[in-house]
This record gives sequence, C-alpha cells and structure tokens, in this order.
Amino acid sequence: MLTRTSTQSLTEQLAGRFAERIRTRLLAPGARLPSVRECARQQGVSPHTVVAAYDQLLAQGLVEARRQRGFYVRDSAAGQDARTPGPVVHAIASPLPASGVPADASSLIRGMFHRQSDKPQPGMGVFPPDWMESTFMPTSLRRLTSTRALQDLSLQYGEPLGDTALRRSLSQKLVSINVPAAPDQIITTIGATHALDIVSRTLLRAGDPVMVEEPGWAIEFARLESLGMRILPVPRRADGPDLEVMAKYCEAHKPKLFVSVSVLHNPTGYSLSPGSAHRVLQLANKHDFHIVEDDTYSHLAPEHATRLCALDGLQRTIYVSGFAKILAPNWRIGFLAAPPGLLGGLLETKLLATLTTPALFERALAWCIDQGQLRRHADRIRVRLDGARARTVKLALSHDCTFVSEPAGLFGWVDTGVDTDALTQRMLDEGYLLAPGSLFHARRPPSTLMRINFATAQDAEFWKVFGRVRG
Repeated sequence: MLTRTSTQSLTEQLAGRFAERIRTRLLAPGARLPSVRECARQQGVSPHTVVAAYDQLLAQGLVEARRQRGFYVRDSAAGQDARTPGPVVHAIASPLPASGVPADASSLIRGMFHRQSDKPQPGMGVFPPDWMESTFMPTSLRRLTSTRALQDLSLQYGEPLGDTALRRSLSQKLVSINVPAAPDQIITTIGATHALDIVSRTLLRAGDPVMVEEPGWAIEFARLESLGMRILPVPRRADGPDLEVMAKYCEAHKPKLFVSVSVLHNPTGYSLSPGSAHRVLQLANKHDFHIVEDDTYSHLAPEHATRLCALDGLQRTIYVSGFAKILAPNWRIGFLAAPPGLLGGLLETKLLATLTTPALFERALAWCIDQGQLRRHADRIRVRLDGARARTVKLALSHDCTFVSEPAGLFGWVDTGVDTDALTQRMLDEGYLLAPGSLFHARRPPSTLMRINFATAQDAEFWKVFGRVRG
C-alpha cells in the first residue's frame, strides 16, 4: 500500500508501482490504466496525485494518453496498441492471423514467475512448495551421485531418445492407462511444453491451421502464434470439444493438427467422454489430421478417465505429459509417445534443439517410478487436494461466486460477476496474483471468469480481501 511515511512522495510511489508492473509485463502493452478518478479511489489519494503519477509514466515513455479514452501501456516494440480488440471469434470465424508472441501471454508467463508476496497465490498453476516436499527425490539423486553412474551419466551425451531406464518405466506407466507405447516409441523432453513444441515444429509449417481448445492454456496459444500458425479456437464443452465447430473447420480450413487436454482440462476441469472421443477420432481419420493429447494432469486423474491415445492406439494421436505438476516445477522432465512413422522426424527436431536431455535426472525419476515412490506421492497429493477443493468451493460460494464447471482436479473455473482484468490489477495492490478469464481465450475478450488453484485458494484471508476489493 502507499504510505505517507515513505521517503518517496505518494506520486513517486504510485508511478513506481505502475512502472514495475509494466516492466515485468504484469501490465501488458495495450492495457488500459484505471481512470484518474477510479485510481484515486482505489489508492486512497487525490486525483491530482494520480495525474502527476501518470505524467511521470508518460515522461518515462511507459504509457501513452489517448484523447477521451484514458492512459494505455505503450507497446514499445510494435509501436501500436497490442490490446486493440479484434473481431470476436465465433464458431466459424476466420483463423487467427500469425503474429509474434502476444503481449498478454508474455504477461502471464512473466507474472507467474514474478513473486508478488508471501501470500498464497490463487492464480498460480502449480502446487505450493510445501506440498511438493519429499525425501525420495533427494534419495534417488544421492544413490546415483554416490556411484559410478554419476560419471557414466554426466560426462557424456545421453541417449538421443532419452534414458533407456526411464523410457521403460514410462512405457509400463502408459500401459496402465491403456496407451500402448513401447520404450522405443517414447522421446524424453525438457518438460511437457518442450514436447508440444517438438510436435509443432515437426508436423507444421508457418501458416498451417491448428485447432486448439478454448478456453485453453494461454501459453499454448502464444507458442503456436509465435511459430506462425493459424489458430482455430474450438469451444470446449463438458464432454469434449465442440464437434460441430471442428467439422466446419475441417471443411473450411483443412487443419493439420488438433491440440487437446482430454483429462482435467485447464482451466475448466472437464474430462472427455467416450462418445465424444470416438467422434473426434472419426473426424481425424476422415480429414487426415493428427491429434496431440496433452495429459499434463494425468497424476491427478481418475483411473477410468477416457484418453484419445488409448482408443486410437497411437495411430493418429501423440501423447504428451510431464512431471512438473506432481513432482517439482524445476525438474524439467517431460515426454511424448508417438506412432512409429513419426518418431524419426520428432527425434531430429529434439536433437536440433537440445541434442539430448539430462540423463542423470531421468535415471533418478525412473527409480522414483519403479520403487512406487511417485505413485504414493501422487496418492497423498490427491487426498490433500480433495480437502483443499472442498474448502475452496465453500469459500467461493460464500463470496457470491459460481462455478461454471463442476469442480475437479487442480483448477476451478469461477464466475465472479465483475471484469476480472480490472479485478486482477486491484488484487495486485493487495499482493495477490489472479488468472483472469480473458487469458484463456485466443482474442482475450472481456470476462467475468477467473481460474483459481484449489491448493492455494483455500485461504480465507484471500477471499476476505477478494470480497472487499470486488465491492
């Protein structure tokens, strides 16, 4: 909060706060600053102080004034308003044009790494650090570093496909969810995002149309746009993607790829139904496109969950997953499993980008899987998450929020009743980072929705502040 006891004036403090958010992309290029009157009310200062602070930001080249519209964050790279709204994307809208990484997605990426405070952060996409603490990970590394394996694994390049022991473990793990992948059909990667990138760079070329679920992961929209792809947003329903929209896209644009989170979809928590899965596969066979199934939340999923790769047997499908969500965000180990005919190209893309992946960590992870340590850890996390989810749902409902989808998995998709872009900026003043609903749409339309992390949103104090700030 602004304070009159600071060595800086209120004007300097306010200008400094906005400047920091602009530089860290918590306020993206093109974002509109609060009106002078609204900012004065929020900060408890006079309109004169706000005008003076905005003048400082203008002098620093961080914002621009638009006649009768207010103050906007400058896009210094493009020299234009990155948030000027484009046409709303409807069922059969034209594909989104290729561009550089959208400023709003960059804002999300930077925001997720920018520590706001020591308070729980409901907008974050991972479990709190204390949930992830374990003894088996350090034990697995000590076993390797105290033996000859340290030299064998560290002093030479690893295997191109990835550590053999890990690929065997992953193969057995996939069989348990009915995905038939031999060890030599698996390629290890530096996290699941790297696996998605390998697939895109191998199968697509700039200008190719790609179907992506919406709402969806903002970074996936940004990643594909940065590669020059044409994004075709497919509305995500409770039972799966909107099949009518997919069929029309197939006729009009002949997409090369469909990217889907079948199980515990981010941000809605939806899971694919068997009937919808069969119809998606029928479309893929009829219109000759591949499907990438991102199963990042597999460790939290029920055993009976429907997966496209299991029904398809890895013919048109490619399976992607990783361990950042359940193990540790900084243990960047992911993998993909693919049809034999695609493996050569996928492996070449991996080698061109990273040569190989860290065999020491991969071997340590294999031990954690084989000893049952990872499974027991995931069981404990699920039980703890169930309790946190129940508490969070009660708190959200008591503060007049509604759930757009049935609460499941790590995330809740919540309607707040107010513009969550504006709410996000006000909550930043209180030390909380939110994930506003507009982030999860390709065109970033205004939204009253937000995604909450059940593990970090069970804090009653957050909801107390939320209720006060929302008004």
